[in-house]
Amino acid sequence: MRHITTAFKKKKLFPFLLLSLLLTGCKNTPRETEISGAAQGTTYHIKLVLNQHSAELEDARRQIASVLADIDAKMSNYRDDSEISYLNRQETAEWLDASPEIITLLTIANHIYRHSEACYDLTIKPLFDLWGFSGHENRVPDDQEIAALMPHIGMPLLEIDSVRQRIRKKDPKIKIDLSSIAQGYSVGQVAQQLDALGISDYLVEIGGEMMVKGRKANGEDWRIGIETPTPAGRGLQKIIDIKETKGTAVMTAGTYRNFFEENGLSYSHILNPKTGRPVTHRLRSVTVIHEDPTWADAWDTALLCAGETQAMQIAETENLKVLLIYEKDKKLQEYASTAFSASQ
Repeated sequence: MRHITTAFKKKKLFPFLLLSLLLTGCKNTPRETEISGAAQGTTYHIKLVLNQHSAELEDARRQIASVLADIDAKMSNYRDDSEISYLNRQETAEWLDASPEIITLLTIANHIYRHSEACYDLTIKPLFDLWGFSGHENRVPDDQEIAALMPHIGMPLLEIDSVRQRIRKKDPKIKIDLSSIAQGYSVGQVAQQLDALGISDYLVEIGGEMMVKGRKANGEDWRIGIETPTPAGRGLQKIIDIKETKGTAVMTAGTYRNFFEENGLSYSHILNPKTGRPVTHRLRSVTVIHEDPTWADAWDTALLCAGETQAMQIAETENLKVLLIYEKDKKLQEYASTAFSASQ
């Protein structure tokens, strides 16, 4: 029998938000409130600390909705009318104009591809579709099906012209999936909008991707809980206090929520672009702390693909703040990179 467990459209988790909600106080006293809703196939929760100098709550709500709708129109793989869907339909080796936002994400992805030993690859979409993770109709493809797609996978097959804002598919069959980086970008764009509205203390969470800035209304640090990476239950593995006030992204990716089982075997949605198959290592989750949520979002996927041993090496080489949770001797173990340990 086949058992499918796939909680989210994306790879991401929902870390605990260990926060207090303060809704009272006089006009000049900072007050903490929340905006929440649905967007990009998931949900968002935004904690705001408002004071007499910041925008009104309804202004913030409208601006956030506008930012998220604009990003969705450009980057959603689930919308036929999105820009990325249009680009994917163009099976040509000619230059194609692309928005600055998409060019930015592709440029970041290309860097991480080169520095993750080719484990981070946005051209993996055909494989993602083949395994059924795009539409939650999972199946195990045969070797011939995988082999037929492998020649059309690889970031080097995509040329990016950041000056003229265009891309060229060296292989016309290249297809791009931005889901492993777009929500991190969305978090960053919402945070920038809050800054523009004069709101300097906040927590932005979209589909489990998170960024915090400043302090809570009571002056305390924002606190983030990292979930225990097991399919059953939502235990708390670790609490992180964010002492940096200038803006910090906290992103977590895991293999234990979005997967399916068939004939007694488990298949993760994290696909290795070098094999065309789900990863089989023992790394269960990766948490990345970074000043830029877009980079953090891409790095957590890259490291999760790489596996615990390679991820440790990459984290140290790239000086990344990384917490790995992996299984050893049927027990969960933690590895904190040097930069991560120094930040706590």
